[in-house]
Amino acid sequence: MCSGKALVLDFGGVISRTLFETHALTEKVLGLKSGTLTWRGPFDPDSDPLWRSMQSGDISERDYWLERTRETAALVGQTWTRMEEFVTAARGADPETVIRPEALDAIAAAKRAGCKLAILSNELDLFYGADFRKRLPLLADFDLIVDATHTGILKPASGAFVFIIEGLGIPAANCVFVDDQAKNIAGAVCVGMQTVHFDVRNPRESYDAALDLLGVHRTRENG
Repeated sequence: MCSGKALVLDFGGVISRTLFETHALTEKVLGLKSGTLTWRGPFDPDSDPLWRSMQSGDISERDYWLERTRETAALVGQTWTRMEEFVTAARGADPETVIRPEALDAIAAAKRAGCKLAILSNELDLFYGADFRKRLPLLADFDLIVDATHTGILKPASGAFVFIIEGLGIPAANCVFVDDQAKNIAGAVCVGMQTVHFDVRNPRESYDAALDLLGVHRTRENG
């Protein structure tokens, strides 16, 4: 059992599949020819200079996605200026289709073991819309959701992690934080959290590492 411990997850990329992984779905929904969207981020950094600029700190993650939003909008004759507009158009009708099955398994295992569950996101509502939580029942399983859309304090600032520590009432050392961005992992380490740098190319392994840190073992049904 992991009473007194918490699994703290980023949302985009960790719980949900990235937009890089769902190009085929996006193209179908938006009526684009297959293969139109070629930016691949972490799946092919060499072919995505804008992603490399974000990783090196020249632009923010929000800057990256705003540019991709504008580019995609132009392809479909729209003038989107907010990431929410892109995400809603691409996957808003049925958000459950882009949730990682590995995330569902790990969240269920942690909950059964008595762990607290939290989400720490820089832009949950900003990217997905204010009503997104109502359309994704999974989010009701979480004890705490901290979203910088509303707090104004973005990871990797220590204040973002303090919201989690104080909100859950659990020491930082008992929190396992999972994020796909190295800078956010570094921020969590600075406040004393245990961490897993999530590999979007191998989500199962990343979730297994997080559960191991919590002392949680999957049941046979969960693989």
